[in-house]
Amino acid sequence: MKNFLLTLTAILALTIINADLIAQNGRVEGRVFDATSNEPLPFANVVVRGTTIGATTDFDGKFKIVGLNPGFVILEATYVGYKNAVSAEVLISNTKIEYVEIAMTSTGLNLDEVEVRANPFERTEESPLSLQKLGVSEIETSPGSNRDISRVIQSLPGVGTGLSFRNDIIIRGGGPSEATFFLDGVQIPTINHFATQGSSGGPVGILNADFISAVDFYSGAFPANRGNALSGVFEFTQKEGNKEKPRFRASVGASELSLTADGPAGDKSSYIFSVRRSYLQFLFDALGLPFLPTFNDYQLKWKTRFDKRNELTIVSIGSLDQFRLNTGIDNPTEDQEYILSFLPVNEQWSYAIGAVYRHFKPNSFQTIVLSRNMLNNISYKYPENDESQSRILDYDSQEIENKLRFENNIRYRDYKFVYMLGAEYAKYFNSTRQLQFVSNELQQIDYRSDLELWKFQGSAQLSRSFLNDRLMLSAGLRTDANTYAARMQNPLNQLSPRLSASYVLSEKWAMTFNTGRYFQLPAYTTLGFRDNSGVLVNKLNDLDYIGSNHVIGGIQFIPQQDVFFSAEVFYKNYFNYPFSVRDSVSLANKGADFGVVGAEEVISDGTGRAYGFELLNRTRLKSGLNLILSYTYVRSEFSDKSDNLIASSWDFRHIVALTATQNLKRNWIIGAKWRFNGGLPYTPFDPDKSSLVEAWDAQGGPYLDFSRFNQLRFGQFHQLDVRVDKKYFFDRWSLMLYMDIQNLYNFKAEQQDNLIREKDVNGNFILTDGGTRYKLRGIPNTAGTVLPTIGIMVEF
Repeated sequence: MKNFLLTLTAILALTIINADLIAQNGRVEGRVFDATSNEPLPFANVVVRGTTIGATTDFDGKFKIVGLNPGFVILEATYVGYKNAVSAEVLISNTKIEYVEIAMTSTGLNLDEVEVRANPFERTEESPLSLQKLGVSEIETSPGSNRDISRVIQSLPGVGTGLSFRNDIIIRGGGPSEATFFLDGVQIPTINHFATQGSSGGPVGILNADFISAVDFYSGAFPANRGNALSGVFEFTQKEGNKEKPRFRASVGASELSLTADGPAGDKSSYIFSVRRSYLQFLFDALGLPFLPTFNDYQLKWKTRFDKRNELTIVSIGSLDQFRLNTGIDNPTEDQEYILSFLPVNEQWSYAIGAVYRHFKPNSFQTIVLSRNMLNNISYKYPENDESQSRILDYDSQEIENKLRFENNIRYRDYKFVYMLGAEYAKYFNSTRQLQFVSNELQQIDYRSDLELWKFQGSAQLSRSFLNDRLMLSAGLRTDANTYAARMQNPLNQLSPRLSASYVLSEKWAMTFNTGRYFQLPAYTTLGFRDNSGVLVNKLNDLDYIGSNHVIGGIQFIPQQDVFFSAEVFYKNYFNYPFSVRDSVSLANKGADFGVVGAEEVISDGTGRAYGFELLNRTRLKSGLNLILSYTYVRSEFSDKSDNLIASSWDFRHIVALTATQNLKRNWIIGAKWRFNGGLPYTPFDPDKSSLVEAWDAQGGPYLDFSRFNQLRFGQFHQLDVRVDKKYFFDRWSLMLYMDIQNLYNFKAEQQDNLIREKDVNGNFILTDGGTRYKLRGIPNTAGTVLPTIGIMVEF
């Protein structure tokens, strides 16, 4: 047996050592086509960026490039009368043929009027600024992210983070609920497991990195056909299934096991499908942590090309999350007892499924999107986790949306015109029984809410180039309406105009500008909140759409093809923000914690502003260096109960993000990410209210002192993550390994001290004032530790 193990180890070692000597068998195939009509472009030149290796397309626009070294590549296409175009980044291996599609846009100009170079950082006509793109290598090898898309996007400029163990998306000083997400054109409500209902965050992302080929992130200048966002729009593009034969990828990540399969389904279709399951509950139990989360998810994409004029894409994503308390810990510490005292049990599942049909004509294409998504969220809490007592929290909620959207994208010479019409039917259910201590008395919240409403959208956007493509103007108009309240039914109240402009000063310099007004519907938790008599109190309070006016100006400098610099100044003015009647704070300050946000009485008179500037450098060199360096100065302020603007919970002031990876020989990749955030404001606990036995027992923990809202500020946060990747490419399979170390120098982020109840020598809580108050004590609370992880991926 010993000799067998030694022999097996030696064979494996020799196999891995010799993996780098395998012939260059990588191959990529694809097609080049007109972006508007889908017509093939014959005799287009396609080359691997940074090399002279390439091919010419045939009469069907198809090409084939063989003999490639395994690794990440980008293809560049050139064609007479069209702007040069670059493909999405792909990973070449020996085990399968990669299929790449390159869409090209006509210049609409005479051949000698202008030369348009392909740029990996190119923006769109509608969004000439505040748009960033991420490719597959940046997703796969992002340090500190462990292939979690929700963490990868934290490398983008202007994106701040709240707690280090959550994926809240806070963009340019806006709240964590101000972004919207699209997956291959299908709008999805959340991208995180254990999602905070009414917001965007959670501890772990749902999207599987095996699927994602590119991410487009808008922090402003939103296209008119993308609505219900105030600070950010994310477009996730998924890979297509392998067209040659079925392939599989098995992965062991930092928190989960996954299996992905893709392949052809007949001559015209392909699929890619994955399932994942976490093993966090076993790890957390072994470490003695007070909570035990388990998540499961699936992801699917099916694409059928009926002919060159018609295609259908079906996408779906779903999750099943279970969160229980580890009440069996022997001799729990004070920290463990504190967490167990207030943390509820949470059970959540969600799904989204959509079909995208696209029809192409000579100068236009039409898109129809039909989708449905649902969230089911259950949360409950027993006093002291004693199930023999009545629950102090019993929450059950569902959100269901059915959506239909039609878009028409037309190009004619120098003009681009896009219009959209959409309708949604939404249902919301909520059953809540909860104890609350408000105005120095114990109250029982007990209501059931069933809400149905229709929503309608429409938009149009016209773009045109002038002065031989040096000046680009784009003007758009959008409106939204719904049947919730009379004011919201009038589409004129939600008119959302926008204007973008860019002017090329020289071959290397350009100026950009955008202004626009954007609207977002308040969360269903707010729309459907009722008092104990069943009245929709927020409807009576004239709840309205949240609005924000943006003004952004910038300058861009591109000294060479793969190096990009930009500077932008931005100003966002908020109005109609929901304002908490109970806590006298804007809901913009909430949402970066677990639970539910917005299920309370509000009024729509909150205001706010966020302003600052952003500096960015993106570099992608042929030597293999990939760099994203950004600095954002941002001030974020929202109104208090006296209508004065005060620092919000997202007033970072300074955000620095540096992500760098370097490709080395023999398929090694090293990378590092360093993040710096200015200290955020916070609200201290109210020890007087928290010490009351009735108050503490109602929610199992201390209360914030909203009379001192955000009057204190944490220290600065910074963290260094490093990662090393090694890839082995064999003839029939590939092995990919990585080691990732988060928080390399073990930075401890300052947190507010936890308030705990003191005990006597017998383990009983000490009471004062005739048994009406607990004796409280603060214990230090920090977040952050060195977290090494190893990932293994096998593709065959």
